Amino acid sequence: MWRGRWRTLGSALVRVLLVWAVSTLTMLALAGVLPDFRLQSGDGDSVTEIGLTAAWGAGAFGLLSALVWPVLVRALLLVPALVLGLLVFFLNGSLLLLALSLIPSGRGEVAPETAVVVAAVMSAVASATSTALAVRDDEAYRRRLYRLADRRRRRTRHKGTPGAGPAAPGLVFLQLDGVGYETLRRAAGSGLMPTVAGWLDGSHRITAWRTDWSSQTGASQLGILHGSTFDVPAFRWYEKDTGEVMVCNRPTSAAELQRRAIARTGDGGLLTLDGASRGNLFSGGADQLALVLSVSARRGRANRSRAGYFAYFCDPANAVRTALSFVAEVAREIGQSLRARLRGDRPRVARGGLYPLIRAFATVVERDVVVAAVIGDMLAGRAAIYADLVAYDEVAHHSGPQGRDTDRVLARLDRSLALIARVAEHAPREYRIVLLSDHGQSPGETFLGRYGLTLKDLVRAGCGLPVSRRAGRTHSGAEARAAVLAALHRPVEEGVEAHPERGPDPVVLASGNLGLISFPDLPGRASRERIERAYPALLGTLANHPGIGFLLVDGEVLGPGGTVARLDEPGAAEELLARFGPGAARAVRRTDAFPHVADVMVNSAYDPLTGSVHAFEEQIGSHGGLGGEQGHPFLMWPTELSEPDPERDSEPDPEREPDLVGAEAVHEVLRRWLREADGPQVPVAPPVAGSAADPAGRPVEEPPPGGGNGGSLPSAGVPARDEIR
Repeated sequence: MWRGRWRTLGSALVRVLLVWAVSTLTMLALAGVLPDFRLQSGDGDSVTEIGLTAAWGAGAFGLLSALVWPVLVRALLLVPALVLGLLVFFLNGSLLLLALSLIPSGRGEVAPETAVVVAAVMSAVASATSTALAVRDDEAYRRRLYRLADRRRRRTRHKGTPGAGPAAPGLVFLQLDGVGYETLRRAAGSGLMPTVAGWLDGSHRITAWRTDWSSQTGASQLGILHGSTFDVPAFRWYEKDTGEVMVCNRPTSAAELQRRAIARTGDGGLLTLDGASRGNLFSGGADQLALVLSVSARRGRANRSRAGYFAYFCDPANAVRTALSFVAEVAREIGQSLRARLRGDRPRVARGGLYPLIRAFATVVERDVVVAAVIGDMLAGRAAIYADLVAYDEVAHHSGPQGRDTDRVLARLDRSLALIARVAEHAPREYRIVLLSDHGQSPGETFLGRYGLTLKDLVRAGCGLPVSRRAGRTHSGAEARAAVLAALHRPVEEGVEAHPERGPDPVVLASGNLGLISFPDLPGRASRERIERAYPALLGTLANHPGIGFLLVDGEVLGPGGTVARLDEPGAAEELLARFGPGAARAVRRTDAFPHVADVMVNSAYDPLTGSVHAFEEQIGSHGGLGGEQGHPFLMWPTELSEPDPERDSEPDPEREPDLVGAEAVHEVLRRWLREADGPQVPVAPPVAGSAADPAGRPVEEPPPGGGNGGSLPSAGVPARDEIR
């Protein structure tokens, strides 16, 4: 034990000395270049005296910066971001002037305007050096975050807020976006994820669960956090009553979906009491929010969706650490894309343009900010934390679910899990870490790449409408792109894409390997007869295309060769959809009852032997419909918690449905675990008398009793707290 402590102390001392040496050399170089900056007396000094003067000045500047910077961070969080840069420059310049005044014999002199430049350069060099020495040292990063949060933890104890005295165990829910059950088992078994493997060998158990037909983050996370996936037929869909396209990763749509879920369940969310929501599409009812898309559409002080980035990057060490990793990830993506092109890998999608930056944002920036937020929440003693790590999902869309690219992402995610677990040892309460995913990924060549036309082209041809000679591309709907735009305060898919013009042209949308076709000029949900009268060749063209598995049209499933199965006929749909796995007919039947289901729902073809599908977007790893691993995410929990289903088998059986079906069932399990830990109780209001209700008796559109927001969004004029410190 003592040997380890001495080694840690020695390593820290070496880093300090190296940073001091580099800062001294930087100061000497600047003194030689800048005319208004000198490190010697008027009579001249020897080289040794000049070197000692630079060392003294660099040390004094570094010490003053270390003492003043924590106070500066706390103060600057109160000022606008545009003012931050000027304040930092001027303060650093003032610190340098003070440091030079402490040099004996008055050897250090600098003009005030030059002091700003010298201080900025020295701060950047010192931070870069310090962070470069520890950029892969997670232990140093953990200790640094612990020190930053320790002061806050002592304050919360003093005030009697969470963390004041003994507390029941807290729960940390970490969502590995897009990591399927089999993918996680393979990664743990092959040594890619040693932390996960160690948990599975001792402290944790795992099971698969099945998504609804809409196997994507919007539906799954809404169900997990808010207990309802009702009327979310896909990632994007057209609503005839409003003429609007709903997109799960558009801030305005996410806010509306969250409102509908709260109105339906009368439940503010999984995280209503003492909860934190980090990097998610929805708040879950938490009052501690950072990088939550559903609140980023609001304007004014109530919108602090980007404050998580601000609070993280206002620390220069965090900024440099993440910036170095960001540049490395951009270079890594460019290299991997070039190697894939030279090898002639198939399938392959375009990975140029801004994609390297988007990938680096998802795999580095968002990961670092979210992990830091979770660490801060644990050290603050919060009872329930839910965070989404999107790195794997983003890379798998463009590189495929399996391969060297995604393997490296999984390995880095495992290191993040290990870091969180180590920090939990220093938290003021015990934490139980639950891992889960929202969906998996299914491989396969895109529909456009395989057949040379998009789904929209095929639909227009079937309707007898002109088709562009140049095949268009359907942009990927990955969560990372929306997160980037939200961070930059830019709109997501607005204009014509959000509000299509009403007319005879069909609205064709893609959600992974699930396509949706709506006819704005046909009121209500169009029946099969009405569609065939208006467009006689359309349904046959679609159903018999080799890239399409089946269609859903107003209660009927249409397959190739003219096969038809009515959903109200027992066993008919099960037989037609058998190749898509157990529970496929049940999922289709549930979606058919949604008010906003499209006139025609299109699921791509699926090959059970290879597990491949055809995405209608530009993705070679996709999800959103039925077929393969995309519909089989995982749930992994500590053995101290009860089984998700007391009657479950020791291992999931691929020949039948998993014990957990649908994100709503996962929500109930997580809520039970919160009760078992004696943590926050999720309030569930009784149905409002006289309101519309589903078969389970839950209100559909009535708000929670009392007219409140159920804990989801702050009251008017009261900003949601958004902190990661």
